[in-house]
Amino acid sequence: MEKQTFQKNKAYRFTRFARKSYSIYNSMHKVVTIGVLTVGALTFANSTDANAQKTDSVKINQIAERELDEVVISSSSTDQPINQIAKLVTIISREEIQRLSPQSIEEILNYVASVDIQTRGSHGVQSDISIRGGSFDQNAILLNGINISNPQTGHYSFDIPINLSDIEKIEIIHGPSAILYGSSAFSGGINIITKKGLDKSLNAKVERGQHKLQNYELSGSYKIKNLENYISMGYKSSDGYISNTDYKIFNVLYQSRLNINQDKIDLQFGYNKKAYGANSFYSAKFPNQFDNTSSILGSIKGEFGQKLKFIPSLYWNRHNDIFELIKNSGSANYHRADVFGGNLNAIYESKIGVTNIGMEIRNEGIISSVLGKPMDNPFDKFTKTDNRTNISYMLQHSIQYKKFTLSLGVLGFHNTSIENKFKLYPSVNLNYEIIDNLDIYSSFSQSSRLPTFTDLYYTTSTHIGNTNLKQEESQSIEIGLRQKNKYVISYVSAYYMNGKNMIDWVKINPDDKWESKNITQLDKVGVEMGSKVFINELFPIVKYKTVFEVNYTRMNQDVVKNEYISNYILNYLKDKLTLRLTLPIYKDKLTTTLSYRYQKRMGEYLEYIDNAPTQVTNYPAFAILDFNLNYNYRSLNVYLNINNILNTPHFDLGNIPQPGLWAIMGVSISL
Repeated sequence: MEKQTFQKNKAYRFTRFARKSYSIYNSMHKVVTIGVLTVGALTFANSTDANAQKTDSVKINQIAERELDEVVISSSSTDQPINQIAKLVTIISREEIQRLSPQSIEEILNYVASVDIQTRGSHGVQSDISIRGGSFDQNAILLNGINISNPQTGHYSFDIPINLSDIEKIEIIHGPSAILYGSSAFSGGINIITKKGLDKSLNAKVERGQHKLQNYELSGSYKIKNLENYISMGYKSSDGYISNTDYKIFNVLYQSRLNINQDKIDLQFGYNKKAYGANSFYSAKFPNQFDNTSSILGSIKGEFGQKLKFIPSLYWNRHNDIFELIKNSGSANYHRADVFGGNLNAIYESKIGVTNIGMEIRNEGIISSVLGKPMDNPFDKFTKTDNRTNISYMLQHSIQYKKFTLSLGVLGFHNTSIENKFKLYPSVNLNYEIIDNLDIYSSFSQSSRLPTFTDLYYTTSTHIGNTNLKQEESQSIEIGLRQKNKYVISYVSAYYMNGKNMIDWVKINPDDKWESKNITQLDKVGVEMGSKVFINELFPIVKYKTVFEVNYTRMNQDVVKNEYISNYILNYLKDKLTLRLTLPIYKDKLTTTLSYRYQKRMGEYLEYIDNAPTQVTNYPAFAILDFNLNYNYRSLNVYLNINNILNTPHFDLGNIPQPGLWAIMGVSISL
């Protein structure tokens, strides 16, 4: 009888999911139709132009096709061409990063439409990164394909030991991507790829700005026969834009690549150190919080073989933090999280497609003064501990027939903290090239995420952890169009996700403590669209590169239990619009970029006045305008950034105001 009831409930949930999915597709057909018509119009325009200038059109199409084939996604298992991945993917290039001269990775991601940066401290001190409304714990963060996500809390996921000048590109996968980035990619993933293949170089950068900002970077590479070596160091600091927002950040990174014929072995080692005032970071009741963190990571990764390729890797990541609720009070929380892991992937190419088989073992442990179970033998400041091991298996097969690409995959996942629970999470991805450089794609996937150690154990005067939390689970579908040619790159995508046991920190009354709970069910529906227009290609009279880019996302989330004051999940971006215009001023040497960002956040926050809670308030909408002036002469680059040029008051998290106008000037040189 129980089995029949279970099967009926399961069938009911699947039917509900299917009906909801159909309803969303039906309700969004206008948006998708607009996208089809827009892309179709662009394609028709190109086709018409091709009839008039056939030879030029053939060249243009050949260039566009070659560019599409050359762009690849560097996942944790293998590189895949972007036009074979049935996901929305954003790639930020080294050239774009250099032209914008940002202060942190978070500033770069701020102009990706579906990425929500909830900033606490400026310039990469600390931010919560969300993709498609997911929480900051639901993203996989990778460095060169190595998963460095923090099991203690996603607040520290971007304590990464790299400088901006080290980055070759940043890949953002929108939506669940466990097959590509591992089981922690519940709502998406971000992979940071550093420079490789450098022979001999020396690079230096100096920046100064308001609030006594200073930033210094030095890097160099040297090749010894078939061994490439690269090392970089960076230091930046500021007195802060308001009380207790000062910071000091130090990074060092060493990486090498050993080339053995067509095989390669990559080694990377990095160290990151941060000390910063954490004004109201976790509770506005305590404005004088302070955090002192450090992280060390090391990994070795190989790639061997051609038709049958093996990709093994081993990695270790340690994160330390000393957190003071009241600065210089003599009382602090101490944490040390360690992650050890290894994986082995095998890729085989045959007449029937590409088969990918992989396995990963990942051990996550913590010792702490507040998080975990009591230690048998306490030492130093550490009295509590916990440890768990994730074991995952992956199988995927991709078939390409004419203009179709079909990928079927499954991720098997088991964690030692969950008794007798081995679960399979399937995914189906389909891509079809309608005409040259115009693809339609669709995907279905299931995902899960374990609670962090903070979700489980963090209990203080303001928070209550929950050791009975269940893992989050979801199923999602997506359909989209993407188009690329010499003139325009554009896309439109619609998606739906149904999640259960979603984890959030909530309270019912303003005076209650924050508690971590499983919100029973969440339905999420959204649309993303954007276009990048190369004006100089459309109008030959414009001789130098001139680019206009627009991206927009809209999302809605419904939660079955909505009586809570939410600290995270219910405070999602409903609307986000980004505009960017890059104009040449003097040839291609002096350029200016204007970047505009509008966002409207749903949800509420508990407003504090004089360190005391007063009332629940809706998040206000705001718009930010940033200005960049960039001059390049041979190996010299001089730039001026004025962030928030209109000095607009704003915040991403309640009670934590963000900087107003902030001018920064810098110079870099490469030899």
